[in-house]
Amino acid sequence: MKAIILAGGKGTRLSEYTKLIPKPMVDINKKPIIVYIIEHFYKYGVKKIFIASGYKHNIIKNFFDKNQVYKDLEIKVVNTGLNTLTGKRIMKLKNNFSKNEDFFLTYGDGVSDIDLKKLINFHKDHKKIATLTAVHPPARFGELEIKKKNIIKFDEKPQLTKGWINGGFFIFNSKIFNVLDKKNVMLEREPIQKLIKNKNLMAFKHEKFWMCMDTLRDKQLLEKILKFKKF
Repeated sequence: MKAIILAGGKGTRLSEYTKLIPKPMVDINKKPIIVYIIEHFYKYGVKKIFIASGYKHNIIKNFFDKNQVYKDLEIKVVNTGLNTLTGKRIMKLKNNFSKNEDFFLTYGDGVSDIDLKKLINFHKDHKKIATLTAVHPPARFGELEIKKKNIIKFDEKPQLTKGWINGGFFIFNSKIFNVLDKKNVMLEREPIQKLIKNKNLMAFKHEKFWMCMDTLRDKQLLEKILKFKKF
């Protein structure tokens, strides 16, 4: 299968870094976060990846022109425009997919230990246009367990066990291009609502590790986690 990584946004909440480089190129332990995502796709047999860039496109392109992640992996960096929204970024890659082809799509700032083989099988079993990975968000503050006014447990930013959010790691059938049309829209708004209305969106629940890098604090926490965590 092929994959698209959305990597065109400005990442303003991480401006300490993104004034100079695009967010997917921010290093986590001396390696851009987007490379962790690419390595995870490759582990599950993805051999062609399209990076939908925009903001500071040349930095991403120059990196992958000079750095080969795997010899048999083709990475194509496509400038999809500075102010293009996520739906249109995907639409601009339409010609790279054949009729009725399934493909992965994710964001360039989120990492996970998701089993992509299980995700594929889930998608194929349900035969819908789209499958979204639902995840539990990490808590923004430390979680306390209190017994008789004594703190008996403190977890710094644990994974919550209640509530689900969009964790990226979609699978789309190429029929999604009929839903997107040519408008400059966010995938997460009109197109997703259309899929829901037509009962063409399934949720694959991922209970294990997932985290996105929105802020400097997220980056610092990811550096600690990914020192020891292998996907």
